[in-house]
Amino acid sequence: MENGLLCPVRVPPSWPPSLRLLLGEPAGDLWSAVLEPLSGRLRTLAATSVHLRPDGAATVRHTAVVDWADGRTTREHLAATTGTAIPPGAAVVEGAAGGAPLAVGLWRWPLDPALPGLAWATSAAGVAGRLRGLGLDVPGPRLRLRSYRPGRRAVVEVTSPAGRWFLKVVRPSVVADLVHRHTALLPAVPVAPVLAHTADGVVVLPGLPGTPLRAALAGDPGQLPEPEALDGLLDRLPPVAARKGRGAPGDPLPAVRAHAAVLGTVCPALTPRLERLTAAVAAAAGRHPVVPVHGDLYEAQLLVEAGSVVGLLDVDTTGPGARIDDWATLLGHLVLLEHLAGDPAPIAAYRDRVHRLLAGRWPGGELAGRVAGVLVGLATGPFRVQQAGWEEATEARLALAERWSAASAG
Repeated sequence: MENGLLCPVRVPPSWPPSLRLLLGEPAGDLWSAVLEPLSGRLRTLAATSVHLRPDGAATVRHTAVVDWADGRTTREHLAATTGTAIPPGAAVVEGAAGGAPLAVGLWRWPLDPALPGLAWATSAAGVAGRLRGLGLDVPGPRLRLRSYRPGRRAVVEVTSPAGRWFLKVVRPSVVADLVHRHTALLPAVPVAPVLAHTADGVVVLPGLPGTPLRAALAGDPGQLPEPEALDGLLDRLPPVAARKGRGAPGDPLPAVRAHAAVLGTVCPALTPRLERLTAAVAAAAGRHPVVPVHGDLYEAQLLVEAGSVVGLLDVDTTGPGARIDDWATLLGHLVLLEHLAGDPAPIAAYRDRVHRLLAGRWPGGELAGRVAGVLVGLATGPFRVQQAGWEEATEARLALAERWSAASAG
């Protein structure tokens, strides 16, 4: 493969070996070594998403154009992961970065070794056959991949003349826990009922009515629920056991430190600002009662209709936590959405309504401090999706976090 056709990612020598291998020129050699025994010649390779862990392990998704010996040319989606991120069952090869060997787990879409159900969940014929076997008649399914995080999870939207469904593809070991959460929440809040689930990690959910709150913010204000309706929704959450491996409820610092470590790795010049932000979040944290929380509440997780909340999505994160964090997550996402929107006025107005509801609920700038922590996490987004000009976009998001941090100090 010609080096000039590799994705133009600048890989500083200070970056961890995982990124130097998976984003730099060695990535082309790595994938060529995998594809050539299969009679494939790599023509182009481009990174489309990067997940970096604080310990330096990384997962990178690539798109590639491959020429095959039989004359075909295909567009391939490839995933590579290192260190603690390698799932069991991945094909492991040895790469090298900076003269040191590095083990890499590799697979081609959709053969994700951690998500064995993904292969049939992304095939129209496979979906029709498997759902029929589960008692669901889905003639002529059309599929749309809504999200995919290699080795972790995927969501596939299925539409047909008979209706709309979502296939949530997870590791088989977490299916029972996800089904339990939906079952426990269903009597109290508008979550989707589980229609079926499979041993290889696919949970089948019906499509819910309503408009995503994100779309309503840019459209009809009459669809928007009063912030008090969101308050009532959170109050109705029943107790659900904590997910395995979840951090201490109500402590924002582990997540902020992890995100700051990732940002400091790829943008070392931001390290002093990240250290000040982390210290400010710690100073404003406070102590909060542990109550049932959603755990990842933002505008894309809420379906609304005529001023009511008619759907609550992605309940994998529900469990014990601090209510202030649900509100901080929502506010942080609204702040960023306002920053990115062509017309920020409707979003700013709704954010202000939410903020007024919460005024005085917690002392000493605690809410503003946690919003700042959420914005530090959201600042990892431009690098994660390999956005053009991601360095400038990262710095701009960090500046938003600093404004809220200053408000918490005030």
